[in-house]
Amino acid sequence: MSFGDPNNPYAQQGQQPGQQPGYGQPQGAQPGQGYPQAPPVQNYGAPGYAAAGPTEMPGITKAARIFLFVIVACQVVVAGLYGYYISEFDANATGLDGTDAEVFADIGKGLLGFLLGLSLVFAALGLVLALKWTSGGNTVRVCAIVYGAFAIISGLFTIPVGLITLIVAILLIVFAAKGDTAEWFRRPRP
Repeated sequence: MSFGDPNNPYAQQGQQPGQQPGYGQPQGAQPGQGYPQAPPVQNYGAPGYAAAGPTEMPGITKAARIFLFVIVACQVVVAGLYGYYISEFDANATGLDGTDAEVFADIGKGLLGFLLGLSLVFAALGLVLALKWTSGGNTVRVCAIVYGAFAIISGLFTIPVGLITLIVAILLIVFAAKGDTAEWFRRPRP
């Protein structure tokens, strides 16, 4: 009885009874041998399954929202200070004579007016983020992190009130980047 050319590795080699199967040949598994099967994976949030995610806003997420309101309040105070400085600018610049001094004073007033408007816009953006905090998606969280980075920069330039802004903005970034906050913003919504 012939089983083909024994020197040809590609030839179909027959299996004589009682021999081990060749390399790469399927081995007949006997029942009860091998590794046990893993339980099926459940897809939470998929159609037909229960939705996963927190049902109540975590405390750390509530704190981040409060930090947004504190930064908004600090920006309004800074805007008020800029408005006060603009109103007092002409009274303090009365001793200056000449056109160059007037031009310099006008540039200073214009710069203070620009900073006043910028801090009001910044306060308005923070207020929108704080109000969308409960119903917004993950984009609100990411925007709050970016807002906190800009709040750190603005806090450096307005150091008396900005020190509070600086500390609270750092805490906002840390709390908004936490896993519990991320889970809150990724939760399924009705």
